[in-house]
Amino acid sequence: MRAALALAARGLGRTWPNPAVGCVLVRDGVVVGRGWTQPGGRPHAETEALARAGVLAEGATAYVTLEPCNHYGKTPPCALALIEAKVARVVVACQDPDPRVAGGGLARLRDAGITVATGLCEAEALALNEGFFNRIQHARPLFTLKLATTLDGRIATRTGASQWITGPAARAVGHRLRATHDAILVGIGTALADDPELTCRLPGLSDRSPVRVVVDSRLRLPPTSKLATTARAVPTWVVTGADPDPVKAAALTEHGVEILPVATDSADRPDPLALAAALSERGLTRVLVEGGATLAASLLGAGLIDRLEWFRAAALIGGDGLAGVAGFGVATLDQMARFERTELRAAGADLVESYRRRLV
Repeated sequence: MRAALALAARGLGRTWPNPAVGCVLVRDGVVVGRGWTQPGGRPHAETEALARAGVLAEGATAYVTLEPCNHYGKTPPCALALIEAKVARVVVACQDPDPRVAGGGLARLRDAGITVATGLCEAEALALNEGFFNRIQHARPLFTLKLATTLDGRIATRTGASQWITGPAARAVGHRLRATHDAILVGIGTALADDPELTCRLPGLSDRSPVRVVVDSRLRLPPTSKLATTARAVPTWVVTGADPDPVKAAALTEHGVEILPVATDSADRPDPLALAAALSERGLTRVLVEGGATLAASLLGAGLIDRLEWFRAAALIGGDGLAGVAGFGVATLDQMARFERTELRAAGADLVESYRRRLV
């Protein structure tokens, strides 16, 4: 099952709106087929593994990281494919909450006389596809906030200088994060200050650049920016207010930028919950938030940040530097956004800390 989970992870960032699933077929102690969800969500992992196994699938055990689907979409159900291949046993890490499946795939397998077991490596499987589960159950993607700061939590000096606080090894880890997410989200302040490309620039992963999303309430993103001028090569969306300026919108859409109007909050900025719903409606399951401080505060204040990837340089800027997170209304300690650390590792001279939201 852990081999199947490793295969599933290969699809992260490429399978949305579908989950990233892995499948390993074992017969007489030998792996006879492996598969994982392909880009765009199809073919599914089980179909890939069965195709590789061929006639050797008969009598095999299938280890699958998510309950096989039981509905007809663009392809027939994976549960049916496993039945027709005459596998003897199916071991499933976790059930699929999608109402079109939701136990139906397991029931179909059992009705066909196939032995079914569930729950093996369930926690790992749930964590792997947390974004997909969020979208199905809560109509929002998983949000991961990435911060690259000094030890005192500063992302720039008082003059705005920020490149580079962390070193090359840490930046490479950041690009790897981009490759495993469906989209990168930044605020208009970051887009104007840095004119970023927001692509994955690791060797061999240039095709893994995610959708680029800019939160821009007044459509200030210049049509001459890198994000706009490359929008036909790498999808770029701009989330703005409910009534965008038609002239500014047209100047961006001419380059291929998509405009997503959403409801605004009391500050006339895109409401974070409306933003989350809009991204979910478009099929996104995993969103990497890369800046800036105001956007981070807005999402934290709305309780939308699920994970943190915190890159720390062994340096100090001081209190006149720009904080990584702006104020989001915390008056008492019980209002803090709390997280628990899941990993700590070195990236060159810097540290990378991974956290997940603490729910209680």
